Amino acid sequence: MPFANFKFPQGVVDAARKEEVIHRTTAMFVEYFGAQAKPYSMVLVEEVADGGWGRADETLTLAKTGLAADAA
Repeated sequence: MPFANFKFPQGVVDAARKEEVIHRTTAMFVEYFGAQAKPYSMVLVEEVADGGWGRADETLTLAKTGLAADAA
């Protein structure tokens, strides 16, 4: 079963963008594995609270990355 898990900072992607990620990822799975993979494809889009993720031993926030939360 093809599976993808995307994590975004909370508030950065709206519902329409999440839906697009799901559709495009599923289409990629079908392109790669064939149409028989579609019913078994799973795409999980998760939001991580601001400050709940980090890189290179540094906690990242929207302010530090220069990203702004959508008014979703």
